[in-house]
Amino acid sequence: MTDTGYGPSALATPANAITVARLLLAPVAFAMIVAQPSSWPLVGLWFVLSVTDLLDGYFARRHGTTRSGAFLDPLADKVLVIGGMSAMVAAGKFSWAPVALTIVREVGISVFRSYWGRRGLAVPARRLAKYKTFLQLSAVGWVTLPLTTDLSWLYNSFLWASVLLAWVSGAQYLLDGGKATRSMEPE
Repeated sequence: MTDTGYGPSALATPANAITVARLLLAPVAFAMIVAQPSSWPLVGLWFVLSVTDLLDGYFARRHGTTRSGAFLDPLADKVLVIGGMSAMVAAGKFSWAPVALTIVREVGISVFRSYWGRRGLAVPARRLAKYKTFLQLSAVGWVTLPLTTDLSWLYNSFLWASVLLAWVSGAQYLLDGGKATRSMEPE
């Protein structure tokens, strides 16, 4: 049984509090990455920032989803992913090419979803997009871990796999959006 104590317009929810905390702590992680891309405190912070995405989703399902949460959660994911990857480029751990491909996809799909969202069409995230986010956060995570920070084949495998999933899931968004817009057309 779910507790739907929060309506769709609620702002002050447990899920949103977790998401805002993620947004506020993310720059601390980015600064730590640039200063030293691998340390145990950074591993702990990156792990917390990554795992709390699951926690805010749990609370959102338990207490009811909100429009603000539907905006804030993907924003926090994108800030964390793009910021973490960009910090790894600045630290000399990631190449700019996969990060640039990721940024182009993230911005493009965000614009696409926002455009259709303002017209009343929701294009929800598919499971593949959730896997993509996991791989993106993991690519950064493997570098932060002192035991694996020098295993470039490991984190680059996760990074490039995330780029592949990013573009495949981006194509899914476009196809889903196209189908949905055709179903909205008057017959």
